[in-house]
Amino acid sequence: MNEVFARGPSLPVRLAIVLVFSLAAMLIDTKVENFATARTYLNSMVSPLQYIANLPGAMMSWSADRFKSRQKLLNDNEDLTYQITLMSEQLQRFKILEQENNNLRKLLDAPVRDNMHKMITELMAVDTNPYSHQIVVNKGAIDGVFLNQPVLDDNGIVGQVSEVGTTNSRILLISDVTHAIPVRIERNNVRFIAIGDGSLDAINLQHVPHSADLLVGDVLVSSGLGDVFPEGYPVGIITSIIRDEGRPFAQVQATPLAQLDRLKYLLLLWPADMAPDGAIAPGDERFEQLKSGMTDSDTSEQQDLEQENAR
Repeated sequence: MNEVFARGPSLPVRLAIVLVFSLAAMLIDTKVENFATARTYLNSMVSPLQYIANLPGAMMSWSADRFKSRQKLLNDNEDLTYQITLMSEQLQRFKILEQENNNLRKLLDAPVRDNMHKMITELMAVDTNPYSHQIVVNKGAIDGVFLNQPVLDDNGIVGQVSEVGTTNSRILLISDVTHAIPVRIERNNVRFIAIGDGSLDAINLQHVPHSADLLVGDVLVSSGLGDVFPEGYPVGIITSIIRDEGRPFAQVQATPLAQLDRLKYLLLLWPADMAPDGAIAPGDERFEQLKSGMTDSDTSEQQDLEQENAR
């Protein structure tokens, strides 16, 4: 095998032959004018070989560009997905804050008698006992809360303070079976006692004569008797009247106007002579400032979210 490859001119001889042919080609190219045409044909013949020789490098460059572009798209897609997720979370939080601000504004707009002051409090806990309708709020004795203090939401009376702690208080809801509130019919001022039914969406009127002037849809408001609830605050709407002559009294059921199953922010009421420093009343400068500040809160919250996103 070695003898076969060793046959033929030696390498120096081959180099010399190539150099001679190269010099001859250069002389012919410079001296013979018609050789340019032959050179063109030779270049045309060699071009496919040049393309074939460059093909591996071109394919490698194309593959690298394609891989780079795909990786860039994957990175961009990952970044956009992260940004969308972040903005979605912020949008949800903004909607919740917007709804809470709307609820607070409704509380501030709730009708309060001129001689009453109010303070906003927030729900902390709900009693898990199914036979007791009580909640805990984040205001207590240091805020001026007192026993049997009336509590409202933006729709009507919620209940009254049953226990007072240093920093929180327990509220007995009007739907509790142990709670009673003097009410009157807004249409004709007929007075009754409404007690809890043990259900968050029902209260009952006690000792209603069959001849009483009652209609389904009549609005019940606090009568002011008993010195607990101020007069004139909404309590409920009559939804059912059963006049069974076999019973001594008619069975009358009403639905509380306060949304007892979705409480969040509540109002504590004080008479003017008992109001603590933190309580406000309609017409006070602090009351108007608070309402104005809450009205602008949506814009300020949006700015905070934009700054957080920028960081």
